[in-house]
Amino acid sequence: MSNNTPEKVLAVISVQGRDQKGVVAQFATYVAERGINIEDMEQRVVAGMFVMDMLVDIRDMTLSLDELITGLLALGQKIGMEVKVSLQRQAKSKRIVLLASKEPHCLDTLLNMAAAPGFNGDVLSILANHPTLKPQADKAGLPFECQPSGPTPENKSSHMTWLLGRLRELKPDLIVLARYMQILSKDIVDAFPHRIINIHPSLLPFFPGANPYRQAWESGMRVTGCTAHFVTEQLDQGPIILQDVFHINVGTDTADEVRERGLALEAETLGKAVKFFLDEELIVVNGKVVFKPGISSFARAKN
Repeated sequence: MSNNTPEKVLAVISVQGRDQKGVVAQFATYVAERGINIEDMEQRVVAGMFVMDMLVDIRDMTLSLDELITGLLALGQKIGMEVKVSLQRQAKSKRIVLLASKEPHCLDTLLNMAAAPGFNGDVLSILANHPTLKPQADKAGLPFECQPSGPTPENKSSHMTWLLGRLRELKPDLIVLARYMQILSKDIVDAFPHRIINIHPSLLPFFPGANPYRQAWESGMRVTGCTAHFVTEQLDQGPIILQDVFHINVGTDTADEVRERGLALEAETLGKAVKFFLDEELIVVNGKVVFKPGISSFARAKN
């Protein structure tokens, strides 16, 4: 006996704005009155900002998709809320550019992730300031471009001008610093707010800047780690996405052993942060990263 029940058509309505009374009720009433069923919902308030993801089934809605989106945007505008409607069961694939220098560990991890199922991104190119990692790009079948960044200030300025030009042409949704050992220019940071992710080899705010593993080892720290964060104009002070730690055996571990342990953790932590971004499971609210279900989480819960 065949089952003629039509399959659900799922969408996610994301709402963000200054917290106020009645937001959930207004959106819930709006969709219910138009034949839309609410499948799941998560909401929270962070530092006075309201964030909500609502999973809905629109198969029986009584208006067109254009009318639904227009109406939801109008409702959001009326109460000062930003509204986004996503129709995919999975997060839309994002355009990614990877920036690299000489160290391969983070780049290798990201390229392996990009080749695996369920990766919601498309790596457009690898841009670098050294030719060292071109073999990784060739193996992955990806474009690799290199522009030297030193040793003079003129070289540095020329590199940043080139980099900004290439990024504007590529139009990435996400830029990942895969141990790209350069401080980005203000123009680049301003052009891609909350779209550049870096990995720093310490538990920020401790040991910003250079040689953090050696600093931790010399200080007798028993625990250190790494931090994945969004890049801002303030060096190593952007919104923190993830942090992870490892132990130092004081008096036993060498500085090199501490560094090697840190490199492995960096690649893992950066990969996790990138996946959260690609799966639309985080947003930045008042300078802090807030996690939310996102399309992928709702899809996993329903499967």
